[in-house]
Amino acid sequence: MAKKQDSYQCTECGWVSTRWVGRCGECQAWGTVAERGAPKLRQVASSVPADKAVPISDVATDKAQRRRTTIAELDRVLGDGLVPGAVVLLAGEPGVGKSTLLLDVAAKWARSGQTTLYISGEESASQVRLRAERTSALDDKLYLASETDLGTVLGHIEQVRPSLLVLDSVQTIATADAEGAPGGPAQVREVTGALARVAKREDMAVVIVGHVTKDGSIAGPRTLEHLVDVVLTFEGDRHSGFRMVRATKNRFGPADEVGCFEMSERGIVEVPDPSGLFTTAHSEPTPGTCVTVTLEGRRPLLAEIQALVAQSPNQSSPRRTTHGLDSSRIAMVLAVLERKANLPLSSHDVYVSTVGGARVTDPSVDLPVAVAVASAALDRHFPKKLLALGEVGLAGDLRRVPGVERRLAEASRLGFELAVVPRGSRDVTVKVPKLGGLKVVEVETLADALGMLDLRRAARQ
Repeated sequence: MAKKQDSYQCTECGWVSTRWVGRCGECQAWGTVAERGAPKLRQVASSVPADKAVPISDVATDKAQRRRTTIAELDRVLGDGLVPGAVVLLAGEPGVGKSTLLLDVAAKWARSGQTTLYISGEESASQVRLRAERTSALDDKLYLASETDLGTVLGHIEQVRPSLLVLDSVQTIATADAEGAPGGPAQVREVTGALARVAKREDMAVVIVGHVTKDGSIAGPRTLEHLVDVVLTFEGDRHSGFRMVRATKNRFGPADEVGCFEMSERGIVEVPDPSGLFTTAHSEPTPGTCVTVTLEGRRPLLAEIQALVAQSPNQSSPRRTTHGLDSSRIAMVLAVLERKANLPLSSHDVYVSTVGGARVTDPSVDLPVAVAVASAALDRHFPKKLLALGEVGLAGDLRRVPGVERRLAEASRLGFELAVVPRGSRDVTVKVPKLGGLKVVEVETLADALGMLDLRRAARQ
């Protein structure tokens, strides 16, 4: 008789293996594979459903009408408001402002006449009250409790009957029905599942704060993201006041929207027009700068690229320093500049950065990076009201990028006069030249773009 093989399962993602391994073969997490018992298969008896199944056209939708939080930037990301019964997971780095934002949401929800319950597992009630006074987030319909037990949290929900529950955070709540310490995979899964069931039953919107790991991903089991309806990430550099809420999953709206905020002494403030945060006001054209328009989801945002080129003291190994940009992509653009545009950079230190702490990963930033570096290397400037966008190929060609029409419309609104784009973009930007007199120039290669801006002649000498 063959010996029965043991089965091992990852507590993070559920991956199954016939032998123990130190690292999960699916999610690559270390130390999460544990032995599990043999599954017990049994016949499940059918039961009479409480409610009969009805045609989908007969299902009432009055209980699922969205309710706005009155914070326009957050409503934009949620899909124009919170849906009753929806469970939202908000994750972000420590100190980025998650609790401050949600306390403001809870207070404004309460001011609209809706009962709100704020559960804090990380701070005492008095500490939350002090923060609420500082940010003017006080209202009699906002109820506050400091709890770490799931049963007590459910008891507060039965007593208060809120239409919105804010839980800060899910890693601090525990229940005796699950194994492990608070914040463990089993505890997080059980707590989230229980709150999701209560939310659907009571038509109560729930917003849960989640921690993140060192690499920025959401802490806890991967099934946590499957249990909730909406997953939001709160991003921002603690050295910069700019904050961004991004939707990575949304069952009730678009999953590619972003909301912009700014951290101030009064708390989190909306930034409906963030373009000015990532540019500087130069009285005169300055060499080494170029403006572009990036897309964050479906939202066009202005970004300024600055470059500095200096003679390297170490000719054999010049420095390549970037901030807010992908260093490997910048290295590729510099290689194309030297090879295809005859720009000598191998003996120079090159520093490339964005303004305002913006993090730009859009491929359309290739061309403005090349223009800024060439301008800095040759100490030449170009018209002040100019922007560039386009992806640079290894052959020195320029490739079209998505959303050109929206990008140029935003540039026209902000008063730009000349835009350099890859050839072939005109078929989707027919109406753009009529908006504010913006002139669109199409070029085929990087060398053509630099030549048009008079940034190649000195390189040829």
